[in-house]
Amino acid sequence: MQHSLQPADKRDVARLFRERLEAAMDRAGLSRSAVAKRIGVDRSTLSQILSDEGVRLPRADTVAALAVTLQVSLDWLLGLAEEGQFTADIMERSPEISPHNRTVADENLLRWHAEAAGYKIRYVPTSLPDQVKIPEVIAYEYQETGGSMADQAMRRSRDRLDYVRQPETDVEICTSIQSMLDFADGTGVWRDLPPDMRRRQLIHIADLVDELYPSVRWFLFDGVRDYAIPVTIFGPKRAAIYAGDMYIVFTTTEHIRVLTRRFDDLIRHAVVHAHEIPAYMRTLIDRIDKGLAA
Repeated sequence: MQHSLQPADKRDVARLFRERLEAAMDRAGLSRSAVAKRIGVDRSTLSQILSDEGVRLPRADTVAALAVTLQVSLDWLLGLAEEGQFTADIMERSPEISPHNRTVADENLLRWHAEAAGYKIRYVPTSLPDQVKIPEVIAYEYQETGGSMADQAMRRSRDRLDYVRQPETDVEICTSIQSMLDFADGTGVWRDLPPDMRRRQLIHIADLVDELYPSVRWFLFDGVRDYAIPVTIFGPKRAAIYAGDMYIVFTTTEHIRVLTRRFDDLIRHAVVHAHEIPAYMRTLIDRIDKGLAA
């Protein structure tokens, strides 16, 4: 069984990427100048990648070029897997880079879902699953980016909900139990979301998941034990990793199988199973109520 280090947020994901990049360079015995030359960037650009303390990852084509040059897997470099070796026949087929322009990305997601009709969709969201978000939570998430972005996110949420309500839909979702506790407690990114909104969101989740089960099955894993990078796996067709300002899309059978196995491991390690989710959400509602009463 593979295990990854446990990044808590985007900053930790970026830090893990930089640490693994430096480790791979040391193991390969290549200087910054040599690596920069091989991937086609200036040495100063590579130095900035290694020293940047922000949350943004390099461009997807740069990450892919680094993986090939340093003979490590893209999954390992991005913190998805512990093992860093890869077989050349997999990496020779470069991943597709999908632009993260919101309109284009939403169109791609709709198309990928349509192409995967009849297959199981496996989904690890960045926060709450899009399908279950209420408008107030979406507005909160996009308050710094303007109304048009929030409107697009709401349409995306409706599109995904419409999809899972179609006959014969098969969707599995995995998130960490810690992420749900953070939401209920109003910590981390949710610290400014009022308790009444968090309560309404959890009530909506409990009711909706109860309605959609067993077509939609949501599992909670222990984030201390396991880490999952945000990804959607569209049956055997493709897998799209969300990398902040881009999607890295794999269509090779080998990559999809690796990501699928990793996802299935999360389900095997689940601490809250799909049929338990509505009841668990109600315990989180009680948790909020007790906090308000204190």
